[in-house]
Parts: sequence; C-alpha cells; structure tokens
Amino acid sequence: MKVLFIYPNSGAQVGFNYGVAQLAANLRQAGHEVAFWQLCEDIAPLPDEPNFAHRIRQEKPDLVAFSVVTNQWAYTRQLAQWTRNATHAPIACGGIHALFHPEAILETGLFDYVFRGECEDAFVEFVNRLAKNESISDVRNLAFIHDGQIRVNPVRFLPELTHQPPKAYDLMDFQSLIDAKNGWVGLMASRGCPFSCTYCFNHQMTRIYRRDLACSFGDLGYIRHVPVDTLMAEIRHLQTTYRRITMFIFDDDLFTFDKDWVREFCRCYPQVTDLPFVVNAHVGFFDEELAVTLRQAGCRVVKFGVESGSEDLRRRILNRRMTNEQIIRAIDIVNRQGMHSSVFIILGFPYETPANLYETVDILAAARPGRFRWTYFFPYPGTRAHELSVEGGFIDEAKMAQLVNFTDDSCLDFGPEQNLLLRKIGSALPWFVNARLPGPVGDTCRKLTDDLLALNQAAFAARASRLRDEDRAQSQRFIEQGLTHYAVKYNRFMGVSSDYFLNE
Repeated sequence: MKVLFIYPNSGAQVGFNYGVAQLAANLRQAGHEVAFWQLCEDIAPLPDEPNFAHRIRQEKPDLVAFSVVTNQWAYTRQLAQWTRNATHAPIACGGIHALFHPEAILETGLFDYVFRGECEDAFVEFVNRLAKNESISDVRNLAFIHDGQIRVNPVRFLPELTHQPPKAYDLMDFQSLIDAKNGWVGLMASRGCPFSCTYCFNHQMTRIYRRDLACSFGDLGYIRHVPVDTLMAEIRHLQTTYRRITMFIFDDDLFTFDKDWVREFCRCYPQVTDLPFVVNAHVGFFDEELAVTLRQAGCRVVKFGVESGSEDLRRRILNRRMTNEQIIRAIDIVNRQGMHSSVFIILGFPYETPANLYETVDILAAARPGRFRWTYFFPYPGTRAHELSVEGGFIDEAKMAQLVNFTDDSCLDFGPEQNLLLRKIGSALPWFVNARLPGPVGDTCRKLTDDLLALNQAAFAARASRLRDEDRAQSQRFIEQGLTHYAVKYNRFMGVSSDYFLNE
C-alpha cells in the first residue's frame, strides 16, 4: 500500500515531525510505500484547493494519514474536506490531538480512522491488514465507526526504542528543514517525562495508558531511551547526508533525567561530532557535576522550563514544585560553566494575576538567563489546565478555535484591563525585564515600559506593530554604549542577552 502522510504546520514555527519520520520508516520496513507533505509557509506557499487536489491525485495514495496538534485542527478539517473531494482513499488521523479527541474527530465525518498514542507497531499492523483485506476491528490504538457506532479500542503497550529502524529523513526534504531552522537540527534521545505538569499532555497520556492496560506507572515503562550507539549512528548519518548543520538540539522532555545515560552519551558524542548541542533540563535534576559533563561533551545551551515566576501559581495551578531559589541556582551553574542558559516562560495561566505576571518578570531579572522564550498559555483539551480554565470561566471559545499557535495571543479572558496588560508584556517582555536591571539600561527601559503601560487599548493597538522595530533601534543604542541588555532576537518571542548575540 501507499500511505501519504500530511502534516499541517501553518502559522506556527516550522517543525520536524519525529513521529511520522519513525512511522514512515516502519512502514517501509514492512514493504509499503510512503510519501509526506508538510504544509508550512516557511517551506513553501500553502496550496489552494485545486493545487492541493492536484498533489493528492498525483500521489495516488491508498491511505491518507494526518498528523495533528490541537492548534492545527481547524486547518486540518479544511484539508480533510479537500482530501475527501480529491480521492476515495480512506483518511486517518493521528497525533496528540487524536489521543484525546477520537470521538469528536470521527463525528466530523471527515476521517475513517483515528490512532491514539504511540503507534509505530499499531499503524503497521493496521496497514498490513488493509493491504490484505483483513479485518482491522481489533487493532489496538485504533478508533473507527462500526455499524454507525464509534468504537475506541484500547491502546497497546508503548513501543520499545531499542529496535526501531532509522527515521525516514529522506522523505521530508530534510535539507529544506535544516535551512529553514538556520542549521539547527532536532533529535529525540528519549520519550516520556516523570512529571505531571497540568498544562502538558504527559499526565493524561499516562492516565489513558494505565487505564487501558490496567498497569502502574512503573509497569508502563513510560520513560524510554534510544541506545547511545543508535543515536550516534543517527548523528553520523545526518552529518554525512546533509549540509549546513550547525547545532543539534535534543527535544526530549527531560534529557538530563537519567544521569548514567547522560554520562555515556557525553563520553561518546565528542567521538562522533564536534558540533555543539542543546538539551532540556529540570532545575531539580541539575547540578555542577552534570553541567561539567555536558560542557565537556560540547553542550552549548541548557534549557529549563520555568513557566512562571510565582511559586504559588506554579504549585497550585501548574503542579510544578521547584522553588525560585532552585531556578536561580540552576541558571547560575549553567552560566558559570560557560554554557548558555535558556528558559521557557508562559504568560496568561488561569487564575494568574497581574502581580503573578510581574513575578515572572522579576525572576528573569534575578536569574539572568542567557535567553528566555515566551508564549501564551493555551488550554489544550484533555489536560488538567484546560479543566481549570473551564472551571474558572476563562476560555474565549471562539478565539481559541481560531488560534493556530500559542505565540500570537491568548484565548483566555481575564477582563479588559488584565487582557491589555498581558498583551503589553507579551509584546515587549525584554523591555520589562531590562527595566528591572540596575543602571542606564534599567532607567531607559523603565521609561519605555511606563509609556507602554499608560497606553489605552486603541493606542496600544496602533503601536504594537512598531514594537519590534523600536526594540531593534533601542538595542542598537545600548550596543553603542557598551551596555548588556536583552533584545528580541531570532524570532518575535525570544529575548536574548547581548552578551550572547554579539559574540555568537
């Protein structure tokens, strides 16, 4: 059979779909043909329906499979309707959105099958059966309509990572992805996370698996690692096959969780490549010894999820129990070891107050990470944070349905005054952090933020589109004065220290 994978990625950062790359490799290993289409403006213009239909007919698929995150659901529905109009091939839907909403997806009438969870084994079994005209009714992880009724089969145990074939990079015009991401290449060394943050899918995914399999978290084996030698082979393949790679970025939820695995990785990595790399860490699983090990292996950037500067909000709403002291200490360790520290910030959580927003500004100014990336909170259905948002009456459902990413705006409604404050801080977070710094940088940015805060809604809307240019101009003045500061760099939602961007 021929399977055409479609990855809607419109209006968002260009991404690499690890799941499809692995699924495609498994299908090839089983003797099937695969094709892939990523719909992202950073790669190619988005098609209209005639061009979309032309591509579908050219591919002549026996099955069309969409990989979907919730932000792309509205666009996916449009593409699925176009697919229905262009081919009689059955249509399947997978991805994290499918894990939580199989019934709603099938009720649209646009999809014949839905796959939940990690489906390397399940999807191959399904395609094998379709190819042989055999019944698919008992395939685990599958949801479908039978005799007019939606049927959702239980999931199977998670796939092992020790025997997977190499990912199908060639399927994805991977060189274009490398160039679109300025040479930064993503890798996954592990799957799973030990934490249960309310805004993340992990806690609900493990709940579904534990329920369907009647097992404990330990028996589930949720946290799995790719063998180090397999990962090294993947890195060698990428370097010998593709050009202009400048950085490897490990997108694992928590790269540093298993210290023994990290030590083995750090011993082998310099033997394979001299390119720098980036990892995700947790302030509670990070110390000086680990920092030294990473640095000696070539680690350039260590990223931490901070999310909010309010310890109370983190504990009550996010189920994140680290202290601000731990955050500051971890960032200090990274900085002292000569690596670049990076933190993730989320603005606009349910029950967040203006005081909480300013606590987030304060922790950034106190910790002085090398960079911070901020987004707006998005209440993904199926998560506990979504339930909290519903319980508090915060969600603007119409706005939520229209958002295609979590970087442009919030879909929570805190009232006109706080909504405006949220947009102002989200539009110029580096200014607000700079305003907390001592000396001329703080003096200048306090004036800038005071002026911004004084604007009413109409005045701010008129000025918002100019803020990026204003930030660029102010940053240049600070540079000419030799003053360390944060400025928007690389994308519109990242603040980077001039100590880094002037010396990269």
